[in-house]
Amino acid sequence: MSEKKCPLNRDQLEALIKKYPTPFHLYDEAAIRANARALKAAFAWNLGFKEYFAVKATPNPYLMKVLKAEGFGADCSSLPELMLAESVGLSGKEIIFTSNDTPADEYVKAAKLGAIINLDDITHIDFLEQCAGLPEMVCCRYNPGPLKGGNAIIGHPEEAKYGFTRPQLFEGYRILRDKGVKRFGLHTMVASNELDANYFIETAHILFDLVGELSAELGIQFEFVNIGGGIGIPYKPEHKAVDLKVVGEGVRKLYKEKIEKAGLGRLDVRLECGRMVTGPYGWLVSRVLHKKNTYKQYVGLDACMANLMRPALYGAYHHITVPGKETLPHDFVCDVTGSLCENNDKFAINRALPPVEIGDLVVIHDAGAHGHAMGFNYNGKLRSAELLLRENGEVVQIRRAETVQDYFATLDFAGLNKFKV
Repeated sequence: MSEKKCPLNRDQLEALIKKYPTPFHLYDEAAIRANARALKAAFAWNLGFKEYFAVKATPNPYLMKVLKAEGFGADCSSLPELMLAESVGLSGKEIIFTSNDTPADEYVKAAKLGAIINLDDITHIDFLEQCAGLPEMVCCRYNPGPLKGGNAIIGHPEEAKYGFTRPQLFEGYRILRDKGVKRFGLHTMVASNELDANYFIETAHILFDLVGELSAELGIQFEFVNIGGGIGIPYKPEHKAVDLKVVGEGVRKLYKEKIEKAGLGRLDVRLECGRMVTGPYGWLVSRVLHKKNTYKQYVGLDACMANLMRPALYGAYHHITVPGKETLPHDFVCDVTGSLCENNDKFAINRALPPVEIGDLVVIHDAGAHGHAMGFNYNGKLRSAELLLRENGEVVQIRRAETVQDYFATLDFAGLNKFKV
């Protein structure tokens, strides 16, 4: 069972709020660094191992800079994400660009950075060649279809929009080879927030087998396999975190059997985890604005699903604590809501909490990935600040809160005055 704790207590949070009003996202640098090192240690047996942090999880350059210092690259899927990677000094093979339905300008930017381009579809070979040229190294994304189960977030692989089928994969690499591409990678990712360590070992098994088959049939040599991300985190206290050592050792044994014994040469193992790197070390800090008692009890916060939409989007569980009341009986059953004009704007439904009063602080756990990043402005809601708890105990703002002026910045009010109706 995992213990859900915020690194700052109620008094420390109240002191912080004097400078940075709620709601805000808070991240713990020391914990993120320790977790990054644990991931690297699990794959230290592979000399070319590299983790490419999935920028979409927490697209903040301050966090990316911390992870770069730990040896991580960046997994990007859009032009702004590529620009974020560039802003922290990442370039070349430190970036992998994995996108779908990709605009030409994004391939052009990826090519200029020298990033590893991971193609999502066989038709993208010609598209990439026309808009940016084919680089020396190309990776392709494999969709195993019904051969591999997915999960609730991504869905069944055969229904997912991502990747090459097996026949397309063989044809795609043949085309790339014949067009002069010399260096190759292979990638897949068919699940998200998966807690079974064996899932990732089985994924490596599929890719190692494919490397052998593709190499034999096409006469090409692969430099790396990217077994994707998707390593989950224990959102519920009763959940158990994925044992990274088990994953690393399981992949090592397969590597020895499938790659070394087959004489396939050095093959680097890559990952593109996002959620498990920062997710458990981020918290959404909010305050109780209202209590409502109608057909059930409601606790209304100054945050809403614009700050954390996973519960509304997926019905996802996020643990909630009330600082200063952690040890009190949890016998107050309520829905924890935001102020959005949508009935699914709820962080929790029928959740047992300690007695909650207006003005109490509320901490929503495991919001360090796919939290602030999925924010939006519906209903005119403004996205909150992001704060980083440094290793020395200092708290710094790494993204300010949006203002009303930000919300209106793209509107042409001068033109409105000339607009006749």
